[in-house]
Amino acid sequence: MSGEKYFCLKILFIFYYSLFIFMRIGIDARMLGNGFGIGRYVEQLLYGLDRYGTAHDYVVFLRSDNIEKFSPHHADMQKVEVDIPWYGWEEQIKLTSILYKHQVDFVHVPHWNVPLNYQKKFIVTIHDLIMYHYPRPEASSRNVLVHKIKDIAHRRVVSHAVNASSHIITTSHFTSQDIHDTLGVDMDKMTAIYQAPFIELLKTHEDEHLVLSKYGIQKKYILYVGACYPHKNVETLLRAWQIFCETQGAEYELVLVGTKNYFYDRLCSSETYGDTPHVIYTGHVSDDELKMLYAQTQLYVFPSLYEGYGLPPLEAIASHVPVVSSHASCLPEVLGEAALYFDPGSPEHIAQTIAQVLGDRDLQMKLLQNGRELLRHISHERFVRETIQVYEKYGSV
Repeated sequence: MSGEKYFCLKILFIFYYSLFIFMRIGIDARMLGNGFGIGRYVEQLLYGLDRYGTAHDYVVFLRSDNIEKFSPHHADMQKVEVDIPWYGWEEQIKLTSILYKHQVDFVHVPHWNVPLNYQKKFIVTIHDLIMYHYPRPEASSRNVLVHKIKDIAHRRVVSHAVNASSHIITTSHFTSQDIHDTLGVDMDKMTAIYQAPFIELLKTHEDEHLVLSKYGIQKKYILYVGACYPHKNVETLLRAWQIFCETQGAEYELVLVGTKNYFYDRLCSSETYGDTPHVIYTGHVSDDELKMLYAQTQLYVFPSLYEGYGLPPLEAIASHVPVVSSHASCLPEVLGEAALYFDPGSPEHIAQTIAQVLGDRDLQMKLLQNGRELLRHISHERFVRETIQVYEKYGSV
């Protein structure tokens, strides 16, 4: 190849590369916030883009109640207040015109709630298909017909999100396969990107004794962090705890951390589980308190029947805590050899597994070592780098 041709090809390559390297990207960050999985995902995404992804311009759409929670360090991240709640009619009717107004090359929507009338380019993150597998009509405060209408609307919006998107980011290969099997989406249209445990970035100024005293924790404890929806399988965990207490005595307490809702209230008032001994329900806790609770626990237990990822056990691993986990859904994929697994349908097996790890110091050390090795391959920088690779590959075409 002559020098002139090589030079021309090089110029063409640089020109083509610049077309997608310098993009104006919209980020729907209205769900930014702690206390739930998608909020934490958005928090990690913005944190990473602000530090590692500033080759592009970003327009970050936030609500009035979370706009001050994100303070970018770089001028190429513009905050825009969009006080539109998610899941409602305003999102479907008003959000599209706001996104169009800011003339982004594409928008990244970190959940399935993309407006049906949004016709421009977007990339969507699908965390799971939980409502397809574990619908929760009993949680509705309205009648069955209203819930049915909401379910039909949900499926229509999800269908639009996966079919109209330029590309789909998933949180695990399990979720990609689930979307393929359930909705018929081609596997080539999806990229699985693992989140890193955000807890390791948090700095706490809490006094451990004050935190434990605040929630009435007086003994060594086993920790669960998460919601109490049916697929979280907390009822089976409580039955396992009853069995554990019968055989192991009252040396430990079980601490359940999660925002109180219909299902937690039902569990607390249950004749079967409401009076389970040595159980503490904390309700929602701050990030500072959560980090302290992770740091002081003897063991983390995760009994879930279905997850799209499984961030809480990763947070426990990052806090140098041994983990026992359900072997269901994505959890063996995500946690690898950093957890000891149990059958989530067997309270006896859960109790046995808890006792096995608590009673075996060598096993605890092995799980902690495996956890350190696991976290070497799951980082915030890798999370955002792989996300930007999706932006540049699929947002520019």
